Amino acid sequence: MKIITFEKIKDAVCEMCGKAACDLPQDVLEAIKNAGEKETSALGKDFFEQYLKNSDIARTERLPLCQDTGFAVFFIRAGVETAIDRGTVSEAVNAGVREGYKKFFLRKSIVADPLFDRKNTFDNTPAIIHLEQVPGDQLHIILAPKGGGSENMSALKMLKPAEGRAGVVDFVVNAVVNAGGNPCPPTIVGVGIGGTMEYAAYMAKKALLRPVGKNSDDPRYAELEAEILEKINASGVGPQGLGGDTTALAVNIEFHPCHLASLPVAVNLNCHAARHAEVIL
Repeated sequence: MKIITFEKIKDAVCEMCGKAACDLPQDVLEAIKNAGEKETSALGKDFFEQYLKNSDIARTERLPLCQDTGFAVFFIRAGVETAIDRGTVSEAVNAGVREGYKKFFLRKSIVADPLFDRKNTFDNTPAIIHLEQVPGDQLHIILAPKGGGSENMSALKMLKPAEGRAGVVDFVVNAVVNAGGNPCPPTIVGVGIGGTMEYAAYMAKKALLRPVGKNSDDPRYAELEAEILEKINASGVGPQGLGGDTTALAVNIEFHPCHLASLPVAVNLNCHAARHAEVIL
């Protein structure tokens, strides 16, 4: 059994908060560069240039890519041969978020109650933690901060199975087009198909973690991703919703078996600053 200390998890999460806020992942950076080179709209080209300059400033001056430093969302794969010396993984992660958002001067955006007591917790906790048990002796932690602008454009629909592929395409494309400039496009579009209502939403968010440009391993879904992406980009919404060739950088689909009477579909969007950081302990 491999023992991982509470302090090691906390410290790792603390540093991840700063890294995710300031360092645009290389795959996203390359996608922005490539899209900018292909963009035919003058205004769109200007936006892409600004995205790259913003990324450079954030990286070199250690300033957040966006003032909305987001809800701290974690995807954690815990090996069955690992254990923590005290407390729980969730407690260690939340301790790291408290320390990290303070250390790196990141905006705290979480309110204690969604409806009756919308008072700021002032430390950006509690985090959202998706914890999965897997074989092995490693703790794999991914942090994907989620801003309110893109999160608010999420959509979910329980389609009728008879609506099939065409229904899925129409729903996803319409969700992105109707979002307009609110999620700061070009976006990365996460799609969850199947499972149950809540699992489809989970898959849609998890799909955002896939490297930009990497299609589904299933050729049927890879083809569907390409079709949806083409239709989204043909909409003309463009960078920041002000017109252009690129409304989305990628469409990533995750799928799961579902009930014979159901066809759940969820959409979750990331803005062009698709932030994430990861560590393996």
